Amino acid sequence: MAQYGKSEYWEERYTRDPEPFDWYQRWAGLKETFTEFAQPSHAILMLGCGNSRLSEEMYEEGYHSITNIDLCMTVIKAMQEKYRDKPGLTYKQMDGRSMELPDANFNVVIDKACLDSILCGEGSTHNAQKLLTEVARVLQPNGVYIAVSHGQPSYRLTYLQRPEFGWNVKTYTVQKPMMGMTASLSADDKDSVHYIYVCVKGEVAKDS
Repeated sequence: MAQYGKSEYWEERYTRDPEPFDWYQRWAGLKETFTEFAQPSHAILMLGCGNSRLSEEMYEEGYHSITNIDLCMTVIKAMQEKYRDKPGLTYKQMDGRSMELPDANFNVVIDKACLDSILCGEGSTHNAQKLLTEVARVLQPNGVYIAVSHGQPSYRLTYLQRPEFGWNVKTYTVQKPMMGMTASLSADDKDSVHYIYVCVKGEVAKDS
């Protein structure tokens, strides 16, 4: 299995294959859910952006304040060059587990396969906790964390519903695209859907 939890894997991959690549879904598949929570005027943070076209596709629909971070300098440099003519679409080399970003800075944090890749690596539980603690820190008091994942709720809610985050988590599903269009981080991924976990900060979970 590929070493998705290791930064060396990504450096080598993006050096070898600079073509755009999207894990799981493109904007078309996510738009219906995302637009419920993310407004074009919002300040958005994209975790583990890689060379995904998601930010570009959102930018084309009016989202002009998107900060993209990735641990891999190779891909960040390539994306800075590619999008240098798009003001408000910024790329920074940064570790999501230790972000050099101010508190309460973003309305929305988007994570498409970043948490999943961390959970593939060594010390996964500890690193996932560090990532989510940082997400909670940079989100505004009523901010929203949106995580797109192949992981079923039984495997993801234990991380997302920790009391210290104070998130009300809603689970959505989206049909997987046709085979061959997107890849999965998991060999035993048999579901026909991807999961979108929408974590609303400062909203007490309501009794159903």
